[in-house]
Amino acid sequence: METSHCPGLLSLLQCWALPWWPPVTMGVPVFILAGLLVHFVFLASIFDIYFSSPLVHGMTPQQTPLPPPAKRLVLFVADGLRADSLFELNSNNTPQAPYLRAILENNGSWGISHTRVPTESRPGHVALIAGFYEDVSAVAKGWKENPVEFDSVFNESKHTWSWGSPDILPMFAKGATGDHVYTFCYTAESEDFGAQDAAELDTWVFDHVKSFFNSSRSNQTLFSALNEEKVVLFLHLLGIDTNGHAHRPYSKEYKENIRKVDEGVEEIVSMLESFYGNDGKTAYILTSDHGMTDWGSHGAGHPSETLTPLIAWGAGVNYPQEVTSQLFEDNFLKEWKLENLKRMDVNQADIAPLMASLIGVPFPLNSVGTLPLEYLNNSDHFKAESMFTNAVQVLEQFKVKMSQKKRTTLSFLFTPFKPLSDSEQINFLKKARLYIQQQKYSEAVSLCKTLINLALKGLSYYHTYDRLFLGLSIAVSFVGWTTYVILVIIKTHTNLIKAAQINNKESTGPLYSFMFAGMIIAFFLLIQASPWTYYVYCLLPVPIWYAVVRELHVIQDLAANLWSLPVGHSVGFLLICILGIELLVFSFFYRSTLTVGLLVFAGWPVITQMWVQAKRTTLIWTLLCVFLAVFPLMPVVGREPNIPLVIVAGLTTLLISCFSLASFSRSENKYRGKEDLKVYFYQMFSIALSTYVVSSTHNSLKNKQGLPVFNQIVSWMTLASSSALPLLSPTLLFQRLFSILLSLMATYLLLSTGYEALFPLVLSGLMLVWIQMEQEALQHYGLSLRSKLAVFNFAYATDITQFRQLHLDDIRRSFFFVFFIVTAFFGTGNIASVNSFDPASVYCFLTVFSPFMMGGLLLLKPFPHCSCDFRHYGFALFLFG
Repeated sequence: METSHCPGLLSLLQCWALPWWPPVTMGVPVFILAGLLVHFVFLASIFDIYFSSPLVHGMTPQQTPLPPPAKRLVLFVADGLRADSLFELNSNNTPQAPYLRAILENNGSWGISHTRVPTESRPGHVALIAGFYEDVSAVAKGWKENPVEFDSVFNESKHTWSWGSPDILPMFAKGATGDHVYTFCYTAESEDFGAQDAAELDTWVFDHVKSFFNSSRSNQTLFSALNEEKVVLFLHLLGIDTNGHAHRPYSKEYKENIRKVDEGVEEIVSMLESFYGNDGKTAYILTSDHGMTDWGSHGAGHPSETLTPLIAWGAGVNYPQEVTSQLFEDNFLKEWKLENLKRMDVNQADIAPLMASLIGVPFPLNSVGTLPLEYLNNSDHFKAESMFTNAVQVLEQFKVKMSQKKRTTLSFLFTPFKPLSDSEQINFLKKARLYIQQQKYSEAVSLCKTLINLALKGLSYYHTYDRLFLGLSIAVSFVGWTTYVILVIIKTHTNLIKAAQINNKESTGPLYSFMFAGMIIAFFLLIQASPWTYYVYCLLPVPIWYAVVRELHVIQDLAANLWSLPVGHSVGFLLICILGIELLVFSFFYRSTLTVGLLVFAGWPVITQMWVQAKRTTLIWTLLCVFLAVFPLMPVVGREPNIPLVIVAGLTTLLISCFSLASFSRSENKYRGKEDLKVYFYQMFSIALSTYVVSSTHNSLKNKQGLPVFNQIVSWMTLASSSALPLLSPTLLFQRLFSILLSLMATYLLLSTGYEALFPLVLSGLMLVWIQMEQEALQHYGLSLRSKLAVFNFAYATDITQFRQLHLDDIRRSFFFVFFIVTAFFGTGNIASVNSFDPASVYCFLTVFSPFMMGGLLLLKPFPHCSCDFRHYGFALFLFG
């Protein structure tokens, strides 16, 4: 039915519901399209419900009314600098950064800045400079520019000059109001992980800052601007991060880069003090956006990634405070020999209000940081006023968020955040102001901190206000779609369809009932002025469950068949299913669970007595299961690079290819022409070439000679051809599967850095043996398609319903299939750990920093053995297993 012939709301809903017929009626293509649309909504809902932007707009800027201690602020951000790498002493008890060590011991305050996941450069800098934690999806929406508008210390300043990476500086300049944030960037090509010395990036920054101030002496306009109040100088130092990725944090290059940064900071401070005549009006802050793991990645929540250094000194900053004892959960103070100097830890977002307080600019409007008063060297009155300003600024966000939610929720359904009602807000502010007037500054500070904590909880409350409602809608849709797909499978591929056709009477009652429910939901959302996405999430269950209800006769027949089974068998089968599902769930969190499952799989032929009729196949199956079970027990990929293992994997693939070619040549289904052999030999040549490129690239980067152009061209050509070559290969089952393996292995080798290169070989071998094992399993049912298996050809259209019907063992077969897919994703690491960014895997393709290109290549890595390879395996298993 065409939608153009459906006038009116009622008819429109009817047309919307009618396409959700089972595939027998509407056809497989429409069913697949509907499935893709439903799953697209499921995927989009994750970002819309759980990763929506926390920002609100319309607040009034809040500024401390008292004069600030500093006229200007210098912010040094050493990208990728770990706290322990800066504070720890060398083996000879000398500091890693002598100048900064002397500062924290004699002139300033220090502590650890605690970052949040994702520990990447963009969200780290946003937290530092804007004072809020950006939602995860914003990283994907825009790296160099702002996907959403937000306020920052730079925006509130009179002038901001910044030097550093083109990946960081532009997003603050383009988000600023007016033309007062100036950027000076080196070229993007300079950010090369294969460069001779990444510390040159930091040297470039220091040199250009010096040159800039020298040129200002002959430029009166610039000189005057530099001498104004509320000025910010931002130096983004990327060399440490680049050297950490390329050489690891414990390398000589990383530590040498820290020393160069230390020397550069000393030179800049000396130059600025001389330029401003030692007026004592310059405040300095040195910190980092994130840390780095021992294996040179960041993005996740390991302490080495979330603990960053913070050193502040200069105008308005406290001097070192000696203490006799300090209580922290870690042992860093003793390791760093800083037990007697007070350590003042902060959250990363707290640094933004600290900078705003030092130079007297309004606190960033979206900041959720709490001013760390311990860092301030000022009067109690100034501290109390600053904290009061901080509280009002956070409360403003709470009030705007609350009013927004109140406008889009019916009054009788709206549940306010009770700890911070309108009257409570007024009481807090009046009481805090009274304390300040009575000079009870400590009481005022304590009350303001309480107000800030409540306002932050209220912000979170209203930000997640609809999360449960929307989450339930998606869950209902998911359960409904799963139920519908199961019913369709049962109806199409079991004998229940015959019984169903007898009693297949159409009734308009359910249709009109679901249409009425859809209209009620739509009206409810309409009067609340809900976003259009709410309509999608809340109305999606209506057509899905209507489709389920239309298959009620299938449910009845299925229930009748299940009821006829022995109770003990049914309960036992249910418990095994639950155990299997729990095993899959646990594998998402504990990779070793996969090892347990694979060892159980290894014993499957023994439990079922299948080994009696197929001893050789069973032995191979058991050995491959045990080999594959080793991978989840090994460290996550990237932690211990081992290029020789990649080379071994390439050579092993070539050896297997030679044996397979000989085997196929001896079989009845030989390669039918020279074209088939050409494709096969070209794939073998690609494997050999990929192995060479991996080895050559590793040696070139190790010698700091960069990525050879030839290697880069070969890598990209291999990637481009790997998806096309299997289409040219023979269409017989095993030959096509092996061709897919060879093509994907050529690319996978280029993306490998260690033992994971062997993983696809073992997994694919196990999958091939699995087809043979399922053949043996079918002997139990008196059905074997072994002869068809050898000659099955993908070139011909196949009606799978003519091969066989489903039976109970297919549930076990489906579980095996899903388990192998999960193993493919998590066997060598967690796919979610892609956010722990380690570019070493893509060095054969590019070494110049490009977040989206590198991220795209990293996402490709888990998929070669999870995409079309599994599609072909699944098809073969249904037909012949």
